Amino acid sequence: MRRWPFVAIFAIPLLDAVFLVYVASVIGGVETVALVVLTALIGLLLVRAEGRYTLGNLQRKLAAGELPTAELMDGGLLLVAGAFLLTPGLVTDVIGLLLVLPPTRYPIRVALSRWVIVPMLEERSGGMMSGNVYTFGFPGESGMGDVGPGWPGGAAGGGPGGPGGGSGGPFGGATSGSAGDADDEVNLGSDAYHVDVEDEEDDGEDGGDGDRDP
Repeated sequence: MRRWPFVAIFAIPLLDAVFLVYVASVIGGVETVALVVLTALIGLLLVRAEGRYTLGNLQRKLAAGELPTAELMDGGLLLVAGAFLLTPGLVTDVIGLLLVLPPTRYPIRVALSRWVIVPMLEERSGGMMSGNVYTFGFPGESGMGDVGPGWPGGAAGGGPGGPGGGSGGPFGGATSGSAGDADDEVNLGSDAYHVDVEDEEDDGEDGGDGDRDP
């Protein structure tokens, strides 16, 4: 999957050289050189214009407090396009023009975001980008019966919101169902958070001298 950039690095120059030889044999060597210079010049002018437009959009989004994701990707694609256009060859010039022109740059940007950037970020972040993370237990574990009390699905059961926990959880309630059951519930007792607060002013008035019974 990740070997294709290295393959492209060697395949594109080879294909470019073969295509240049073919074009030179058809229209002549001088005309081929002039065509290469002309396409590179037009492409660099387009890179400059699109770069200014992208930079303006990036500044406006930053001023509005928005994340300029598309503009950053466009800036990267324009840099790659400039490198291709500076490389002598017709194939590289065509690739550079495809990366510069907005109608062709947009689908390339979407494809790179969907199939390259997002999977790479998902792999590095452990699923945090799409929210596909584990909220209970460990990946690949079911039941968790040998973990102990307080963990979801433990034998002693009763972890907060844990699937399939037994009775005697830390909230004093009991859970019903088994691990993986969609209807698991945690019964919180009415005295789960009962706190007694003594009124110091009333105790002071009743005791007269401020002494309070323990």
